[in-house]
Amino acid sequence: MFAAMPLLVGLVVGQRLTELWLAHRNTKALLARGAVEVGSGHYPFFIILQSAWLISIALLIPPFTSPNLILLAVFLLLQAGRIWVIGTLGPFWTTRIITLPGAPLIKEGPFKYLRHPNYLVVAGEIAVLPLIFYKAPKAIEIALVFSALSALLTRWRIRVEERALAERR
Repeated sequence: MFAAMPLLVGLVVGQRLTELWLAHRNTKALLARGAVEVGSGHYPFFIILQSAWLISIALLIPPFTSPNLILLAVFLLLQAGRIWVIGTLGPFWTTRIITLPGAPLIKEGPFKYLRHPNYLVVAGEIAVLPLIFYKAPKAIEIALVFSALSALLTRWRIRVEERALAERR
């Protein structure tokens, strides 16, 4: 048998840590150019949510649970969406709300179609990753609980972000 769950969760953890490094680098560069951070109070909740989500999957889903290959393919498509968002924003991509006064808003790539494509990707990831292992007793509960918590936090964040970007629209 192959332990797909620990491998997949490990890859996602590695991805998130790499993204935190990139976001930190971009944040420092933007702040040096005169950007400001807005709404930092909610940021730790996202770190806690993402960490608890991955830890829950790792602890509550047996390692040798067979993955659903269709849902795994959906998750991989979501990763392509994540890469598209990060690539489109380039040096403006961060995990925080950082706004550079006077800079034009990005309106190409996925932003041509959606105002907040990254939040749609994250919502999909939070639901789909545990559901890849839906045969495990707790997988559906993990997907539901963390999707609900993420929706609440994302709603808060979008309101803060919209206010911060209003003057640049």
